[in-house]
Amino acid sequence: MNPSRHTVLPLITAVALLSACVPARKYEELNARYKAAQESEGTALAKAQQAEASMKDQQVTLDDLRRRKEMLERDTLTLGTSLRHMTSQYDKINSLNNELLSKYNALLAGGNAENRKLLTDLEANRLKLQNKEDSLGVLASSLADREAKLSKLQTELDAKEKAMKALKERVSQALTGFEGKGLTVTEKDGQIYVRLENQLLFPSGSTTVDAKGRQAIANLAKAIENEKDLNIMVEGHTDTDKVLGGAAYKDNWDLSVLRATSVVRILLESAKIDPVRITAAGKGEFQPADPSDKAKNRRIEVILAPDLKQLYELVKDH
Repeated sequence: MNPSRHTVLPLITAVALLSACVPARKYEELNARYKAAQESEGTALAKAQQAEASMKDQQVTLDDLRRRKEMLERDTLTLGTSLRHMTSQYDKINSLNNELLSKYNALLAGGNAENRKLLTDLEANRLKLQNKEDSLGVLASSLADREAKLSKLQTELDAKEKAMKALKERVSQALTGFEGKGLTVTEKDGQIYVRLENQLLFPSGSTTVDAKGRQAIANLAKAIENEKDLNIMVEGHTDTDKVLGGAAYKDNWDLSVLRATSVVRILLESAKIDPVRITAAGKGEFQPADPSDKAKNRRIEVILAPDLKQLYELVKDH
């Protein structure tokens, strides 16, 4: 892009050839034209360089535009694919929605009776559930009441058991001199059993307690005198021997009862015991202590049992 080069060189040569033969004025004119030509060449060169730089910028811009175009084409293709997929999905959803709407309308048109039945059943079930909840509330209240009474009952039983253990110790101490001599004190099922064999109380065939026996009974009476919540059962027992003729009693039933009442009288005479709390009973020969030992079967048993009326009141309604 330097087209003036071929014209400037001949011009310089011509000027050199003519400088010798042309006037000074001509030389100066030619020299001025030369300088003008040089300035014109410089201006053209600058414009050419500027045009070249501009062309490079435009090439960069073109390349960027081409890259952007390719990206746009790719994005457009992706978006078009997504759009077609979404359109297909929309058509399916729209079709399904129309189908569901049709079924829903059909249910509304023909399901009133069934809906009413369903509501009726639901209400019935709700009422049943409410009744069960009410019953459960009543049961829970009843259970709480029972647990409270059970706790109170257990407290009373513990107190009774503790009192009976203390009483046994007191009775045992009162009868210490007689234990092992036909007298035993045991505790069973919350009751105290004082067993007095006939050898300690009665001569053979007699219903009268001898002096040694009276002392044992009197000691027992004093030991239990202050027990106001104590029931006293006095049981007479015999062996299987038959009553001899001419005796003051008819049979072993009579004999066992008379011996029991003899002991009761001594208890009442020896201490301030309420007669209401004492019961005399004759068992005859039918509850032997040891079937192989007649001597052990002939006996008086004083059974000391706690008064359980208060405990019965706690449990009688349950």
